[in-house]
Amino acid sequence: MSSTMQQQATPDIQSATLVMDCKLDKIFYGNFLAVRDSHVPIEKNKITGFIGPSGCGKSTVLRSLNRMNDLVEGFRFDGYVQFLGQDVYGKGVDPVVVRRYIGMVFQQPNPFSMSIFDNVAFGLRLNRYKGDIGDRVKQALQGAALWDEVKDKLKVSGLALSGGQQQRLCIARAIATQPQVLLMDEPCSALDPIATRRVEELMVELKKDYTIALVTHNMQQATRVADTTAFFSVDISEGSRTGYLVEFGPTYQIFENPREKLTKDYISGQFS
Repeated sequence: MSSTMQQQATPDIQSATLVMDCKLDKIFYGNFLAVRDSHVPIEKNKITGFIGPSGCGKSTVLRSLNRMNDLVEGFRFDGYVQFLGQDVYGKGVDPVVVRRYIGMVFQQPNPFSMSIFDNVAFGLRLNRYKGDIGDRVKQALQGAALWDEVKDKLKVSGLALSGGQQQRLCIARAIATQPQVLLMDEPCSALDPIATRRVEELMVELKKDYTIALVTHNMQQATRVADTTAFFSVDISEGSRTGYLVEFGPTYQIFENPREKLTKDYISGQFS
């Protein structure tokens, strides 16, 4: 992001209903067309769920929102990704700054090999935070519903925590820099049912302060936490698999009264 984008980002979000607008006409990895015709608006203080079969482009679309796909060789796309009305892929926009405002939590918990405190403080130090790092670390751990469990062992390695705790530590690390959007790529897929429920409850709590986009293979999870849902499918032609958006709408409509037959078939388990 440019310095102008950084200055405008915080005040603009207070009045914006649409935080991000993602219109991906075509996404390529080299010559491979990975995704086509996918337009997903991300609304303020809502959870937008991405569902669909494996290989349909859910994670590719999600990672396009904060330029994580820049790290993949051969990535390019036609379309746009706007954050608060500004082009995330615009000339002179620093992807590192983009990720300061649009954080990400990955499928597998990935705490760093350092203390719990240093894990959460990592992004603050990277961004040269000038305030009290200790206070911000505490706030982030409280926001991730982890503080009471770790407050007496902040010097212990983050790798010593359970899987569910590690994922909440990663969420704390993501929110420590106070991003405005959180991208979550199947954050519960490696967790047991109890840990999954805690993370789901946390997501619902976090949307009071953050806007969340969530990739999930668990349709029940989407019905429990998502306000709006995007259903993606895959077009198989000439031996190639290209993902595309089939339907987007309120979660209750997608699951109870889908407009598209393909959506209905997937929701009912008849998808092949």
